[in-house]
Amino acid sequence: MRFSVIVPSHNGEKRIETALNSIKQQVFTDYELIVICDACTDKTVEIARRYTDNVYEINAQNVSIARNYSLDVAKGDYILFVDDDDYWLHEYVLTIIDKKLTNEDVLCFSFIWKGVMYAKPTDNYGGKEHFVAVWNKCWKRSFIGNTRFNLKTCGSDADFHWEMWSKHPKYTDWDMPIYYYNYMRPGSITYNTQKEKENG
Repeated sequence: MRFSVIVPSHNGEKRIETALNSIKQQVFTDYELIVICDACTDKTVEIARRYTDNVYEINAQNVSIARNYSLDVAKGDYILFVDDDDYWLHEYVLTIIDKKLTNEDVLCFSFIWKGVMYAKPTDNYGGKEHFVAVWNKCWKRSFIGNTRFNLKTCGSDADFHWEMWSKHPKYTDWDMPIYYYNYMRPGSITYNTQKEKENG
C-alpha cells in the first residue's frame, strides 16, 4: 500500500466530514484512511464509519496517543496526517504527491492558513526554518521507524518534527499548496492553549 492517511478526532462530528470528504474524493486509490476516535461521546464514530472500515476507538483524550496508535496500525509506505478540522485542497493531492516522491524520507508542501495566508514549507512564523507541523509533510513510514509523539497535548507536532530532523532526513521542499489549515479554530487545542495563556 502506498499511503496511510491518518485523522485523529475528539468529538469532531461538526467538522470531520469536510476532512474525510477531501480524502475520499481522491482520484488516487492506493491508500488507506485511518480514523482514530479518541474519547468521542458524539457521532464522530458513526460518521467515520461511513468513510472507512479503519476506525479505531480509544479513550485517551490526547492527540499524541491517538497519532501513536495510528502509526502502530498503519500499513502504507508513506504517512500523511490530516487534523479533523482541516482538509486537502483538491482531489489530486495523492496523485501529485505520488508523482513527486522519489527517494525522500520527507516531502514538505505548502498550505493555506484559514484562507487568508499562503505558507511555503520553509515558512515558520516568518523565519527560514521548516514549519513545524506534521500535516504539511508526507513521511516515509520506514524513516519514522519506532519514533513516536510525546504525550504533550500541545506542541507535540513540533517535538516530533525536530526529532525527525535530528535523524537527518532526505527531504524535498515543494511549493505546492495542498492543505487547508484552520488555524485557531475556536475549541481547538491551539486556540484553548492560547486563551489559557492570555487569561494567566
